[in-house]
This record gives sequence, C-alpha cells and structure tokens, in this order.
Amino acid sequence: MTPLVLVGAGIAALAVGALVLRSFGPAYRVGRLLSATPTVRVEDALAFAARGERRYVTVTGRIDSETDFEDEHHRPLVFRRVRLEARRDGRWHTVDDRRQAVPFEVREEVVGIGVDHEALGEGLIVIPRGPAGVARDASDLLPVALPPETPVRMRVDQVSSVEHAIVVGAPVLGADGIARMTAAPDRPLILTTLERDEAMRVLAGGSRLRPAVAAAALVGGIVLASLGLAWAIAEAVA
Repeated sequence: MTPLVLVGAGIAALAVGALVLRSFGPAYRVGRLLSATPTVRVEDALAFAARGERRYVTVTGRIDSETDFEDEHHRPLVFRRVRLEARRDGRWHTVDDRRQAVPFEVREEVVGIGVDHEALGEGLIVIPRGPAGVARDASDLLPVALPPETPVRMRVDQVSSVEHAIVVGAPVLGADGIARMTAAPDRPLILTTLERDEAMRVLAGGSRLRPAVAAAALVGGIVLASLGLAWAIAEAVA
C-alpha cells in the first residue's frame, strides 16, 4: 500500500458520503441550517428587525395566536397544509396543495415575534399525517384524472397553537409595522414543533441507515486522506 492509495480511498469515501447526502434533496440543506444556525432570544430578533439588520437566526418559544381554528379532532391550529401526491416515474408529484392559516407568533416569556406563514414550504418539519392508496379510491379528491392504479397519498402538515416551536429565519419589519420571521433571499424559513433530533429523523424520511452511512463515509474519508497525506509528507522529508 502507498500513500496515494490511502488518499484515493479517502477521496472515494468522501464522494460516497456526499452522494448519500445529496440523495436527501432539499431536506439535507434544511437539516444543516436547523442544526447550525445560531440561536438568539426573541427580543434580540425583534431588535434586529427594528434596526433593519438582515440576519439569519434561530428563535424558540410557544406558538400563540388570537385567531386559531380547529381541525376535525378539535385541535387548535394556526397552520394546516393538505397535499395530494401521486407517484409517477418513481417520484412523488404534488397534484393538489391547499393551505389554511391565521396570523401567529412565537412567544418567549412576555415578548413574541410573528411568523410569515406564507413563506413556509420545504422548511416546515412536523410529523406527517395522512392515508395512502391508489387513484381509483380517491378519484373524488383528485383535481386531475390519473390511471386507476396510480399510487396516491395525502399528506397533512399542521401546526397547533398549544405547541412549542423552533423557528429559523430572518427577522424583518413588515409594512404593517409587525416584526416577523421570514425566509432570507437565499435560505428558507424553517419551523418545527419537534425536538431537533426528531426533526432530523423526519427530514431523513425516518431512515437511520442513510445518515449513518453518510457520516461514516465522510469521517472515514477524512481519516484516510489525512493518513495518506501524512504518510506522503513523512516520506518526502525522510
């Protein structure tokens, strides 16, 4: 074995790790931002908004709203998104997307900052709910005609006014004078009512294997490449 073999193996392992991470799609970027964005107090986020400082930060607190609404189980909600998806060409495609939301904020002690619910998209991380079946059984719900045996599923994502939340975004002052957390020009608004570890599992689709494989490949790649370089340097100065 030579130093170049170790370096090559390290680079190959890093490539495998990167490919596995890319297989998560946008969820990988959301997870990275959720874990790495600095946390500030809500009052600090309000100060950033008042001064017009465009910062991307994390705040935490209790969800609060004066105008929540109930779902079919009488849970008080501030946000509800119902998507109908059909599986075609090996991927799930959204065929219908409906939202219901009211103004809400995240409160920490006696202060709160609003959340721009219109900016919530790929950054909403909650426990997914909803049935699955085939198009034949959901023809009255589908807005388009699909072959009867097409796999379909309903995904319901909702946020309750009795939950705590982690919100990652840019605090800004709106034209109405209300400070809100919203998406940055190059980064999404993220909201989860889960603990970070659980949110990461949801982003990974419930899989523990793929994140473990990616981590092992990246760590192994760094170790192998470092050993190979160290070996090469030792030989060069010997």
